[in-house]
Amino acid sequence: MSWNPSLDAQCPQTGDADSIETIIVPRARDLGGFEVRRALPAPRRQMVGPFIFFDQMGPAEFITGQGIDVRPHPHIGLATVTYLYRGEFHHRDSLGTDQMIYPGEVNWMIAGNGITHSERTSAATRQAPSSLFGIQTWVALPDDAEETDAAFEHHGKGNLPLLEGNGKTVRLILGNAWGERAPVKTFTNMFYADAVLEGGALLPLPDDHEDRGIYVVEGSIEVAGDRFESGKMMVFRPGDAITVKAGDMGARIMLLGGDTLNGPRHIWWNFVASSKEKIDAAKEAWAQGDWAHGRFQLPPGDTDEFTPLP
Repeated sequence: MSWNPSLDAQCPQTGDADSIETIIVPRARDLGGFEVRRALPAPRRQMVGPFIFFDQMGPAEFITGQGIDVRPHPHIGLATVTYLYRGEFHHRDSLGTDQMIYPGEVNWMIAGNGITHSERTSAATRQAPSSLFGIQTWVALPDDAEETDAAFEHHGKGNLPLLEGNGKTVRLILGNAWGERAPVKTFTNMFYADAVLEGGALLPLPDDHEDRGIYVVEGSIEVAGDRFESGKMMVFRPGDAITVKAGDMGARIMLLGGDTLNGPRHIWWNFVASSKEKIDAAKEAWAQGDWAHGRFQLPPGDTDEFTPLP
């Protein structure tokens, strides 16, 4: 752990109500005993920086024998980041990756021109009651990286910068902020961080990023005197100095943002692209199901089933 003075520099409660450009209330979906709350994309905001998809997974409780089974499915044109507060996932992908992820760690999967992956609760965890709580996001790739080769990185929580200030602990998951940089490879200027704040603690947003947002995971925060409870995302105007204050019971928030891309993205199912033609090509390749010679392969060790094209 390290203390970073930029977490505490002056920390005035700056900004006003007009500093908040958009407030997003996520849409909830029940996946059968497992709730997902989707904040991005939203009707008034497709992206925050390069972040184009933002899902809160759970919190969910499972009885013995149950868990999550996300069957093999494809992606293009994006990178996924999985970050957990409780529970675990067993990730497999068509690169041959076979990786568990636990709280405080990061799985970063670059889809590029095409990858297939699955996420399941492990057999060991299913032997007893378990819980799951976390955030999964997609980062849209810039035009010059959409066709890059697929790749995967895993970083343990000990490899991610952990910063401490007065009454707050911040783990930098992706990109650069508060003078620190995470080890994950990214394609644009961006930041993504998990912050735990004690009651009344102040935290300034990074001031060197074009687009910035906050998602309240637990507790509540105040911005310029307005209170925001868990389950809300705020997107702020570029350039404004913003400091958030935790409510009396504290808060856990995710901070995200970065440079905007050169234009909107097309989204269809699990595909993100700068053109409809690229999505149509991916749809056709998945529908063909030529796992031996086609564009997409199934993950080794998880080839008995897959998610059909909608």
